Amino acid sequence: MIDPCRLGAREAARRIARRELSPEALLRSCLKRISAREAEVRAWAFLREDVAPSQAGWAHGPLHGIPIGVKDIFDTCDMPTEYGSRIYAGHRPRSDSAPVALTRRAGGVILGKTVTAEFATFVPGKTRNPHDLSRTPGGSSSGSAAAVADHMVPLAFGTQTAGSVIRPGSYCGVVAYKPTYNMLPRAGVKPNADSLDTVGVYARSVEDAAFFVSALTGRKDLGAPIDRPRIGMCRTWEWERAQPEMAAAFETAAKRLDAPEARLPEAFKGLRAAHACILSFEGARCLADEYRRFPELLDPRLHKRCKDGYATEWRDYAAARQLASRSRCMLDEVFGDYDVLLAPAATGEAPLGLSSTGDVTMNVVWTLLHVPCVSVPAAKSPNDMPLGLQVIGRIGDDARTLACAEWIHSRLEEEKARS
Repeated sequence: MIDPCRLGAREAARRIARRELSPEALLRSCLKRISAREAEVRAWAFLREDVAPSQAGWAHGPLHGIPIGVKDIFDTCDMPTEYGSRIYAGHRPRSDSAPVALTRRAGGVILGKTVTAEFATFVPGKTRNPHDLSRTPGGSSSGSAAAVADHMVPLAFGTQTAGSVIRPGSYCGVVAYKPTYNMLPRAGVKPNADSLDTVGVYARSVEDAAFFVSALTGRKDLGAPIDRPRIGMCRTWEWERAQPEMAAAFETAAKRLDAPEARLPEAFKGLRAAHACILSFEGARCLADEYRRFPELLDPRLHKRCKDGYATEWRDYAAARQLASRSRCMLDEVFGDYDVLLAPAATGEAPLGLSSTGDVTMNVVWTLLHVPCVSVPAAKSPNDMPLGLQVIGRIGDDARTLACAEWIHSRLEEEKARS
């Protein structure tokens, strides 16, 4: 019999609804897994071991009894929220962030706070990759990705400002879903860069990711199947940064999916630099108070980023935003007859060492464009590390993007089994 912690979220919810599995049994199983692995993986900033779902009934919303990890930049009224920073040690918000409140409303059980990079930036936390403890899980949503990958919880929240949902999903071998910008509310989530920050989720299947977001938004169209999507293989203008193992995974997927190449406009070449400018400018201002009052408690690298951000000229920031806006207007032309584009979810496998969260090159353009992205496990590297590919859709076309991601993931798994 399968250990309950290894069940997907939707299957666990079905069993709870049929009274074949109790919420307590699922919680106990997850806590047992955490107890066995946390000393090595280090995914949690705070764990609520005394939490228990209400037993007043068995049908308190679609997520009833499902344990969920929350990145520690989301405010929680009953747990510390420290934003990965010494400045906020022991900080206790009075209210829940909107995503957490919606999760509770849908019956989900907030099991604890997962490790984040400092203020969800590039300064690593303590988490290790569960597939190889000597490697990074990616960042900044490191704890959430690792917790889901290691069967500690079936679902978890992350955020993406550069590549912090999609890249850790690739490194840890789980499904990562970054919805269209502002599809999930950000109230009560510590900002990093307001025009980029996007709330996303982790799961172990596309079905579960769609199920989670559907429960939060009330959207019934998420997770509907698609017969045969039209897929464009997109190497992006950053293809020279792809490592050999990722390039091989991409080319293999192109053959298995029999998908043609899709090219991006020349204008998109400037988007990576535009993203960097916007992040620098907005990031400094989102940390204005911390930079002014607690400069010695910021990581020196983050302090320097803030300093550089204040040195960024308004005209450069405005030009970067204008390029992003113009590029979003070109997306219909970019997609053409394709339902989705498929691109690398990271430059390669998770790097060795814990001093870096990895290269965001393959993510930043799509974050800036505000499009929905889903990272699906696609292959293994020669070092037996996960490699993900990201399915990219049009702005607001999340239902089709998820449906295509499910189809692509299933097709790649079937072709892999045959080979």
